[in-house]
Amino acid sequence: MKIAIVSVLLAALAAVTALSTATLGGFAPGAKVALGVAAGAAWLLAAAAFLVLLRVRGRAALVLVLAGSAALGCAALAGPPNLSTDSARYAWDGIVQDAGLSPYAHVPAADALDRYRVAWLFPEPVRGTDGALHCEGLRIQQTTSVPDGDVLCTALNRPQVPTIYPPAAEAYFAAVRSVVPVGAEYAPLQVGGLLLSLGTTVLLMWGMRARGLDARWAALWGWSPFVASEAVTNSHVDALGVLFIVAATFAATSAGSPAAWSVRRLGPDGSRRRAALAGVLIGLAAAAKFVPAIAAPALARRRPITTTLAAAATFTVSYIPYVAVTGWAVIGYLPGYLDEEGYDSGSRFALLSPFLPGLWATGAAALLILAALFLAWRMSDPRAPWHAQTVSVGAVLLITSPSYPWYALVLIPFIALSKRWEWLVVPIALTLRTLVPGHPLGTLVVAAAAAVVATATVVRWRRARAERRIPNPARTTRTEISNPAERAPASTAPAREETS
Repeated sequence: MKIAIVSVLLAALAAVTALSTATLGGFAPGAKVALGVAAGAAWLLAAAAFLVLLRVRGRAALVLVLAGSAALGCAALAGPPNLSTDSARYAWDGIVQDAGLSPYAHVPAADALDRYRVAWLFPEPVRGTDGALHCEGLRIQQTTSVPDGDVLCTALNRPQVPTIYPPAAEAYFAAVRSVVPVGAEYAPLQVGGLLLSLGTTVLLMWGMRARGLDARWAALWGWSPFVASEAVTNSHVDALGVLFIVAATFAATSAGSPAAWSVRRLGPDGSRRRAALAGVLIGLAAAAKFVPAIAAPALARRRPITTTLAAAATFTVSYIPYVAVTGWAVIGYLPGYLDEEGYDSGSRFALLSPFLPGLWATGAAALLILAALFLAWRMSDPRAPWHAQTVSVGAVLLITSPSYPWYALVLIPFIALSKRWEWLVVPIALTLRTLVPGHPLGTLVVAAAAAVVATATVVRWRRARAERRIPNPARTTRTEISNPAERAPASTAPAREETS
């Protein structure tokens, strides 16, 4: 009966996801509200399915987790991206690279790239009744080519600036686009997002089982409507970084129960190899999207030098092919992006900007972020770093309060590993904030999320402290028996009879 209930709830979740993805486009006026309602229904179904799943035992539970993840991911393929145009830029960067050019060399509007433009990314302008050329389409914007200044219609965001994505992401874009014709639109990258999402689900299940954790909690990632929307439908490359950072987390920890883990079992060489492998995977995660790097400090607790050097070397090496072709232009639009999003001016920080003016908010945010990352490194348990990762990643997201909720994809796996479910309010709050951009209500939503996690953290701390104060009867008994002063003398017969 429990298996049947979970199956029905998952079927309903997949149906809601497919219907909303196929019929609700976030680029139409007022459509974001409808998408928000559909997402709320999906969250309720996912939560109900997960609560029933926790009552299912054995192999059936794992089959449900994997099958549900696959069904939800396939449902998320029912329509084109509905909240972001980033995947259009991904496709363009891949097309340019497959033509033998560096994506950092030219802006998309450059006339030098005119021969590579495809109709679904650069539709022809239409002459209106006023005789002027116009661009049509909900996801199409109008710009001008460089340097000729001709009218240019494009599905890409920021066509006048170079790409911002780091090299591992660019390699992924090129790989996906290399196996499909240039006319293939959004589906290839959506399928790539599905494979990355499923890969993370499988990796979580395997890693959790190998470490004595409850693998059913992998459903927090696999069944998440947030993951289905951001990783699959909108194809955000953050999913690639998440896969690498989760792999780095498991590489840094030993299989077996975390409570039984000991560095002696590995030996110094084994510990060093694990740290080096974790560092390589951290470097790849950062080279896919910079955001997953905030989960790295907790993995460097035991061998910080080895892990850091391996991560830095991998990140640097990944840039070499592009630097050789493009030079320092590989920095791309990153500085302009930070300024555009308000991080330079201090206006972006939802919890700080209302109280601190301008650069004071930026300075305070920088100090808080450094403190969170330092504490994650200093207080992390090498046997179970995911507790520190959940808190540090969630705290950084609340401090920075990005306008793009998909940055919170990196938080979900660590919530599953640590079972700190209260941190799910962070991606929910960031998503709600996008529905009311620039409105004070968005700030209140982030503040409410911070209050929820702060309260839950205090409750967990007090409960753990209370449990430590409760004496363990088994331990007390062993202590009393092993106390020589309280042992019965073995030299007298009455003592032997009394003992027996």
